[in-house]
Amino acid sequence: MNLGQWCGFICLIIALFVLWQIRNLLLLVFTAVVLATALNRFVKWLQKKGLHRKIALLCAISSIIVFFILFIWLIVPPFSQQLQKLIEELPKVWAKIDLEVELLEAKLPDYLPTLPNRRDLLSQLPPLQELISSFVGIFSDSLTVLLQLLLIFALTIMMLSSPQGYRQALLSLFPSFYRRRADYILSQSEEALGNWLRGILINCLFIGIASGLGLAVLQIRLVLVHALLAGILNFIPNIGPATSVIFPLSIAVLEAPWKIVAVLIWYFIIQNVETYWLSPTVMARQVSLLPAVTLTAQIFFAKTFGIMGLLLALPLTVVAKTWIEEALFKDILDRWEHNNPPRN
Repeated sequence: MNLGQWCGFICLIIALFVLWQIRNLLLLVFTAVVLATALNRFVKWLQKKGLHRKIALLCAISSIIVFFILFIWLIVPPFSQQLQKLIEELPKVWAKIDLEVELLEAKLPDYLPTLPNRRDLLSQLPPLQELISSFVGIFSDSLTVLLQLLLIFALTIMMLSSPQGYRQALLSLFPSFYRRRADYILSQSEEALGNWLRGILINCLFIGIASGLGLAVLQIRLVLVHALLAGILNFIPNIGPATSVIFPLSIAVLEAPWKIVAVLIWYFIIQNVETYWLSPTVMARQVSLLPAVTLTAQIFFAKTFGIMGLLLALPLTVVAKTWIEEALFKDILDRWEHNNPPRN
């Protein structure tokens, strides 16, 4: 390579290093992009109804602000109280589980191996412990969370106020001959993100309401916190639904054995309804992802970026899949010419 190529290569390495150092900031920016994409679709819908863009933009922002005010006013106080009670109940749950395990061990024959205790099992799951610590750490530092939310809100409003300006700035990073194609791929990514967000919100709402109704019928205490956690954790495929059932099960352990079975059956039913009926219906236009790809992406982003990477793993994968299919497969691999085709 000549001197100019070496300089370009060094600049590329430096740029990648800088991007890696600010990866958490980039995740916040990506979150703002996802929110701006969703709100922009709402703004465009209002424009089709005859509103000017500025009026439609004001209506969209006002709707979000009113929603968060009502949520914080009506939902957060009882949720916080029930969450505190749930945390206070967890030591009792662990103590009862340990007692049941000890009673079971006393009834087992001596030639059978000793059952592993809870601490031994948890020690074998260091990634899970690290993930839980990161999850708790996010909520423990309320000032950091507030500043991050304000940054995301500010970035979302800025992008929403002038989407074409930011779009053209991003397109300017591509070579001139590829900008029209990149603009098309951006449109495809926007469509995929919008469809995914619409579908996941409907799914989370269904899971939250169905969980709350079922737990209320079963008379499981702290219904609100269980329902909200079920809806929120459904945002994380594979891991979220399995995790959400732990909390009502913990309360059922303290109440009656039949409630444990009932909670498991009810969560099994609603998850299957969501998986085999609701998701295919509301996500018919979503970018399809293979289960193994989804799980691998979750592990990769969680290991690389922590809890924020896990929360944003699916939208990141949706965008990455769109770019890989369009830029790599269609523009490069599908057009690869060779003079000597392989023989049969």
